[in-house]
Amino acid sequence: MRKTTKTDGRLAEAEVEALVKGRHPDPFAVLGPHALGRGMVIRAFVPGAERLTARLADGRSVELAQRHPDGLFEGAAAEMLGCAYVLEAERGSDRWSIEDAYRFGPLLGPTDDHLLVEGSHRRLWERLGAHPVSHDGVEGVRFAVWAPNASRVSVVGDFNQWDGRRAPMRKRLDSGVWEIFLPGVAEGARYKFEILDAAGDLLPLKADPFGFSAELRPATASVVARVDDFQWTDAAYLAARSQGAAHRKPISIYEAHLGSWRRNEEGGFLSYDELAATLIPYAAGLGYTHIELLPISEHPLDASWGYQPVGLFAPTRRFGDPAGFARFVDAAHAAGLGVILDWPAAHFPVDAHGLYRFDGTPLYEDADERRGFHPDWNTAIFDFGRREVANVLIANALYWLEVFHVDGLRVDAVASMLHLDYSRQPGEWAPNVHGGRENLEAEAFLKALNTAVYAAHPDVLMIAEESTTWPGVSRPVHQGGLGFGFKWNMGWMNDTLRYISREPVHRRHHHRELTFGLLYAFTETFILPLSHDEVVHGKGSILGRMPGDDWRRFAGLRAYYGFMWGYPGKKLLFMGQEFGQWAEWNFDGELDWNLLQYAPHQGVRRAVADLNRLYRETAALHVGDAEPEGFRWLVVDDEAQSVAAWLRRGDSRDPPVAVVCNFTPVTRGRYRIGLPHAGVWREVFNSDAAEYGGSGHGNLGSVVAIDEPSHGFPASADIELPPLATVYFQYAPDGAAT
Repeated sequence: MRKTTKTDGRLAEAEVEALVKGRHPDPFAVLGPHALGRGMVIRAFVPGAERLTARLADGRSVELAQRHPDGLFEGAAAEMLGCAYVLEAERGSDRWSIEDAYRFGPLLGPTDDHLLVEGSHRRLWERLGAHPVSHDGVEGVRFAVWAPNASRVSVVGDFNQWDGRRAPMRKRLDSGVWEIFLPGVAEGARYKFEILDAAGDLLPLKADPFGFSAELRPATASVVARVDDFQWTDAAYLAARSQGAAHRKPISIYEAHLGSWRRNEEGGFLSYDELAATLIPYAAGLGYTHIELLPISEHPLDASWGYQPVGLFAPTRRFGDPAGFARFVDAAHAAGLGVILDWPAAHFPVDAHGLYRFDGTPLYEDADERRGFHPDWNTAIFDFGRREVANVLIANALYWLEVFHVDGLRVDAVASMLHLDYSRQPGEWAPNVHGGRENLEAEAFLKALNTAVYAAHPDVLMIAEESTTWPGVSRPVHQGGLGFGFKWNMGWMNDTLRYISREPVHRRHHHRELTFGLLYAFTETFILPLSHDEVVHGKGSILGRMPGDDWRRFAGLRAYYGFMWGYPGKKLLFMGQEFGQWAEWNFDGELDWNLLQYAPHQGVRRAVADLNRLYRETAALHVGDAEPEGFRWLVVDDEAQSVAAWLRRGDSRDPPVAVVCNFTPVTRGRYRIGLPHAGVWREVFNSDAAEYGGSGHGNLGSVVAIDEPSHGFPASADIELPPLATVYFQYAPDGAAT
């Protein structure tokens, strides 16, 4: 029971006007039950009511007199009565009952305020947002939102006719969080926040930054949803995930955009459940270990591919509700697949209903446009130096990992976060306190992010899309690094795609593009990405980059994939490239699945499946992906014949594998390579095999190395190198040729 300073219980006219106009700075100070001497007064705002009675749980009642025709009522009782009551409203012959939101106390506490302001509230999603709860035995939804510079925040929705006067919230002065419990609201309710800025000006309605679900675009309301009651069956998968170091495990990633992998018969999106029934067995059948999804956080524009989110905590409604996405992850784990999410934490769009100028001020974005606006994408950049903003982002990362059991996050656009002059001309950026171009706040944020994630979940994958020479991206924070587990190897991607796009006759002059990457291959823990970015914006497809006639193009593609899977580093391939799609990616359609009726495309897909199987099952091909001991050149300098060969090794007991690449259309018989052991070396992969659509040249299943030194090794073998092909040979310690 709250006290009132009024001796007769009647509000001053100024306060009455403020309430009915939705301008009162503290509605909880006057609405609901309040002590009045030895008695009490109850006030309520119920637009549309002509008469109002507060019916108490013990049967007594308090008649409330109308103070304003817009629906403000108040009534006093001579004695203190219980606070549990229901409002009974009448208008003509219509009667309805209302649970009064203003009779309920707060649900957040000072610890929440302290941790948010301190920037250390790691489970912030449990406190902010919209949560169905039972409060004092009444079912409803608890709403909370951070808007410290607002003069009033209201929850509006279908349940109150989108009228901001009906549910103004309580402001927690220590944190700037606004909260309210609304009885009777349930899952599925649409809502937004109506906000007055510090000057009292009305802002565009805002979606909930912590909303767990949303309407399908172009509608923009948040939707009340539970995310604490999913039924999981993946305990065994999660237990297995925790075993062993990730950098020594096979990681082969199928990157997919859910909206354009496949469409339904009407051309619409598949649901999360339909994708679970189709995409998951497809990727698992090809031998991938993980699926990486382009961002699924709610976003207004399909053409952004999800990289411009407005709902960081909401799986996009395009494919269903949050429970549907949880079932998708659970099904992936049942099939032995991990799920990685592309996580856009660098910037966000300036759509009016989103985060931009959320409470009328630059709240989530940096106020200085030289740091807070991205010229490439016309988006706002998060203020990484503000503790509360960093807290929201770190909590969001943990939310996806904990609530939805995802297995990793690929942090997008890290280079743009780390460099103040990214895509800016001189004079368009401001140096840091030391006069440098490094964004020290973003650097600190990324270190805090990775420290928090790995402290809570040491077995997940934190991956940086970082395209510069920033040192120590995948080095632990305590060793001076940014703390990521992996970094995309953009240099390898650029060099090798440039090389493979050249006519074979010219490749001899650019051999360094194949070999240069090994000078830095072990400075970071790398993933080799042939991602969506390489098949858009006029770049065509990977197959389309290959020169020559169709036969040479398919042969070159298979050889390049063989090169990639044999090269040190984890693997990532964007959807459609596993079967040699001709066209570049179109986000607004589906993959060209009709191509799989043709043998060359079937052959490419079969080769990718075999490479994945071999990579998973062969320790020498993955254990040393990030260790210099796992690699040694066999042939590095044969520019004239465009041949490169190397040895992959795992632990001492793992049979090594020799990888030999011929990037010309010339068959090379009796090509000698040095090897560490004499004896039988089985041909375990040949990209020119007939079943892949190749010419069938090869080594009849194996070669025999003799004790004749070559290339710095004690043994050697003469092999046949098929045209435009990559061949793998694995040592057979038992001497078996097949």
